Amino acid sequence: MSSETDDNLSNLVTIVGRGVPSNYEITVDGDIELADADPLEEATVVTDHSAEGAVDTGVMRFQFSGQLANVHVVDWNGVSALESSSTPEVHIDYGASARNESDY
Repeated sequence: MSSETDDNLSNLVTIVGRGVPSNYEITVDGDIELADADPLEEATVVTDHSAEGAVDTGVMRFQFSGQLANVHVVDWNGVSALESSSTPEVHIDYGASARNESDY
């Protein structure tokens, strides 16, 4: 990836697991890539405009360009964020850099 493209991925979405297996889907109107992790090791599917995977504990970070279009998180039973306290937390930072973020 070129440094020009890296500069365009200045936005950051962070998924924070709560100790319960949960699934997430992220869609943006620009490009998205997994930051600071190997998608194969994390079993994360990343396409040009979306990412999906699972998180139990820890943090998943994605750099993206454009605007966030959609975030959908569900707990291990498929219950959505508004109805379950076990779904992951989602943080969105526009103009942030994943390289400078501290761990949650």
